[in-house]
Amino acid sequence: MIEKDAEINVLGEALAPCSTNPVTGFFRDGHCNTCAEDTGSHTVCAVMTDEFLAFSKYLGNDLSTPRPEFRFPGLRAGDRWCLCAARFLQAHAEGCAPRVSLASTHRRALEIVPLDVLESCADD
Repeated sequence: MIEKDAEINVLGEALAPCSTNPVTGFFRDGHCNTCAEDTGSHTVCAVMTDEFLAFSKYLGNDLSTPRPEFRFPGLRAGDRWCLCAARFLQAHAEGCAPRVSLASTHRRALEIVPLDVLESCADD
């Protein structure tokens, strides 16, 4: 059985939901929960933008095309999604990072993304 890490956000508080429409998260529970098996660290709750979706697609991770076989509706600007922390940091370095919900971003994101970077993109 996979055990979730403690549900604590980057502010040291209880982890708030990221999105249930579409349902996001490594566990597909609407939260950016994580565990040892989540090697991609899907911990940053980001608000999608057209610019970020194009950037992600260019890098080989097409998040905008629906994939019904995986019950994935495809994302649009405005959708909230648990991003891999490293991809978020990469997008930040390239100047196309999406906004983030600090309340919904898991504290394990801080292992990859500095808090000041997350705060500079805060949506809440």
